[in-house]
Amino acid sequence: MNELEGLCLKSVCIAKDNTTLIDIDVHIKPGEITSIMGPSGSGKSTLLSFIIGTLAPDFDSRGSIVLDGVDVTNLAAERRRIGILFQDDLLFPHLSVGDNLAFGLSAAVRGPERTARVQDALSEIGLTDFATRDPDTLSGGQKARVALMRMLLSEPKALLLDEPFSRLDTDLRAQIRSLVFEHAKARGLPVLMVTHDDQDANAAGGQVIRL
Repeated sequence: MNELEGLCLKSVCIAKDNTTLIDIDVHIKPGEITSIMGPSGSGKSTLLSFIIGTLAPDFDSRGSIVLDGVDVTNLAAERRRIGILFQDDLLFPHLSVGDNLAFGLSAAVRGPERTARVQDALSEIGLTDFATRDPDTLSGGQKARVALMRMLLSEPKALLLDEPFSRLDTDLRAQIRSLVFEHAKARGLPVLMVTHDDQDANAAGGQVIRL
């Protein structure tokens, strides 16, 4: 296992009330998508919380998270450089579409460069003239694209997917799923996806771990 590239979960074990929920060892290389499948309550979202650093204190955990050769297990969530997409788009309703995207940028990106980066991002997802739009006026697919691009603008080194396609209808689900996978692969991001849907896992084309 070459730990210098991708996301490694090394001997990760998560338990609650002396019951083991997760026991996993996996290496996800850059551009690869690993799917985690299992029934509700099997620990899928708990594993994602452990990886991003938001696991509730009533869980017991051990093992390590290594990202591009760096052990991030004990880093604060905001320092881990791990992006996540949820079922809900979680766009800020009080901000315009452009300001939602700008939120993902580093504070070091300022002035005209910040505006240009937002405009380039909108163009990349086919929403060129949407900078001043209210998020509430967007369709489900448009919101999903904005959420994806806001996360990518934060320049993560790995991506977690917590069933982000589950609320989309069948046709839109396939479209947004392809968009997310293509952008992640183009950026060489290791991806860990939690899903109930075999079609999601099949489309990912990578390892499938069933809990």
